[in-house]
Amino acid sequence: MSKIHPTESSCAVQKQVLESNKPLVLTVWKKSSMAFQGTDGFSVFDKDGRLAFRVDNYTRKTGGLVLMDGVGRALLTLKPQILSMHEQWNGFEGDGYSIKTNKTQLFSMKKKSFLPTSDEIEVFMGSRRNRTSSPSPDFRIDGCFRRRHCKIWGRNGEVVAEICRKKVNTTILLSEDVFSLIVRPGFSSELIMAFIVVMDRICRKPVAPILCS
Repeated sequence: MSKIHPTESSCAVQKQVLESNKPLVLTVWKKSSMAFQGTDGFSVFDKDGRLAFRVDNYTRKTGGLVLMDGVGRALLTLKPQILSMHEQWNGFEGDGYSIKTNKTQLFSMKKKSFLPTSDEIEVFMGSRRNRTSSPSPDFRIDGCFRRRHCKIWGRNGEVVAEICRKKVNTTILLSEDVFSLIVRPGFSSELIMAFIVVMDRICRKPVAPILCS
């Protein structure tokens, strides 16, 4: 694990602005930190190689997912919307499986088109009851997640985060299971990481490379 944490950013997202404002650079490893046979998850490291986020011990057959911090504290619970043509997922604060209280819905996330070839995703903050009938998305994600090349755009048209293939010493390209996540200052890294986890589920179908820009 100590050999895959970030060295320096290899993404192209607004390099001059990001360098001056010191963005948060994370390394995402598509591997559960539990390392049990048959598990499927994420281990996310900061620039010093410390575990920042994790999604442990889930399989493709389960419903919801829990994004945790490095020590295992539940940050966000992510649940698929039943019978959604656009593969919608909803995000809730903390451990959304707790029976003590009803957790607050923080966002919903879905594909813009129901077509399987579409990779464009829209994110709406808050719950449905707090939105107008035809709102514009708060975040928009485009590119090709399967090839680890996509950007997350804010409502004002600014790039707030980007993922890209990770390089070692600017020459060696690591596998697609290890990639860089750059988050612009002023935006929640745990929220952006929640988007990444959901994208891994929504963008699971193979698409011809020509469709990935």
